[in-house]
Amino acid sequence: MAVRWMSTMARGSKIQAPPMVYISGEEMTHYAMNLIMDNWIKPNVDVSKWEFFDLSCRGRDSTDDKVLQDCVDAGARIGAIFKEPTVTPTDVQKRELGLKRAYGSPNGAMRRGWNGITISRDTIHIEGVKLGYQRPVLIDRHAVGGEYGAKFVPNVGPGKVTTTFYPEHNGTPVKIYEEDVVDKESAIVSYHNPLDNVYDMAHHFFSRCLDEGVTPYIVTKHTVFRWQSGFFTRMKTVFDEHYKQQFLDAGLLEDCDGELAHINSDSATIHIIRWSGGGFGMAAHNYDGDMLSDEIAQVHRSPGFINSILIGKRDDGVIIKEYEASHGTVADMWHAHLRGEETSINPLGMVEALVGAMLHSAQVSGGHPELEHFALNLRAIMHKSFSTGKGTRDLAGPEGLTTEQYVEYIREQIESGVDEVQTASVKKDTMKTILNLRDVKRIFTSLDTDDDGEIDMHGFVKGVLRSGLAPSKTA
Repeated sequence: MAVRWMSTMARGSKIQAPPMVYISGEEMTHYAMNLIMDNWIKPNVDVSKWEFFDLSCRGRDSTDDKVLQDCVDAGARIGAIFKEPTVTPTDVQKRELGLKRAYGSPNGAMRRGWNGITISRDTIHIEGVKLGYQRPVLIDRHAVGGEYGAKFVPNVGPGKVTTTFYPEHNGTPVKIYEEDVVDKESAIVSYHNPLDNVYDMAHHFFSRCLDEGVTPYIVTKHTVFRWQSGFFTRMKTVFDEHYKQQFLDAGLLEDCDGELAHINSDSATIHIIRWSGGGFGMAAHNYDGDMLSDEIAQVHRSPGFINSILIGKRDDGVIIKEYEASHGTVADMWHAHLRGEETSINPLGMVEALVGAMLHSAQVSGGHPELEHFALNLRAIMHKSFSTGKGTRDLAGPEGLTTEQYVEYIREQIESGVDEVQTASVKKDTMKTILNLRDVKRIFTSLDTDDDGEIDMHGFVKGVLRSGLAPSKTA
């Protein structure tokens, strides 16, 4: 008998949602989210306490970009934010849309306004669907500093450049850099890497790795950029003091001699491809983390199967989380839609983000069990739709559902009252009972003879023969 929960029809009232910030974007993803809000969310959830902001190009233009600051202020006050993909207009788009100016990316203002610590990007997994990595892969990239905060002069001629640090309270100035510029054309760039919040980043990263049962790695280019060593030493201080024994007990440091591994960013790009079995996490500086997460998205099929969460911290210690999909506005599909053609956009990344924001809003507000169950059930219903061939065409092939058909199918599942959360919970608890992760990993490692994170039939046979696990041949 199917497990069911109390649908809105059965309850006779909507779930009351706590405050949350909803930032809308544009193009195909905005169209899809409008359908989802109208068919999945608003019929079941009272969102009257949500604060909505239009961060489309025209929305920013009509307010002289005041709407961006309004988003930042509301996000800092409420602490739970969902953001649709947005467009950072080029000069061509500025002319096409009739904008006053080409507005820059909103990300910098958000990270500064929310005291950004880290951007977490993790693989999304659907039971019964093979994507890329078999087990979770976690990335944390420092949310501040580095090249993204650089100040520069784009075109200078011959001369001299000097960089000097002036300490507070009239300390002795420190000359960091002085060099003659001899080329006819050069770009002068300067940036710094804040380190105070690396301790918060470390706690966030190691806690997540423990929860998911994956091995942590710290990634820098320390062999060349020696100043990056401070990032690792701070991460290691937190690890050794608060987490090392827990990772040892879980058997998650066996591949790195029982210590926190520090790997070069060049090596990390190779490991990301080789370790197709997953089961690892990487923490890196801002730019390196951005590049690594893009590579992971390609191994794991597409950015649509990667989530993205900006983690910040209010002055009172409350954690701010902004959730969004890792992909853009899907402009090519939007133009097809405008031409009247059928489309089939996969909204999983956006809905995973919306679910995450709803769950965090419940946590920040002291807990809302009904909303939490609704959000988790929505995610589970979507996952099941893909595993049973009722998904969009990127996974289900030509027979998959169109954008509108998929929204309608999930709406029907929600209204039917199917409770996929309870079903998934029973399965998960059963697996925990019969499996010990450390022992399973040890068996897998013994069979994976070429250490590539995968076992084919030839490798399986070699492994079982070597380990003595092979069954006896009978007449």
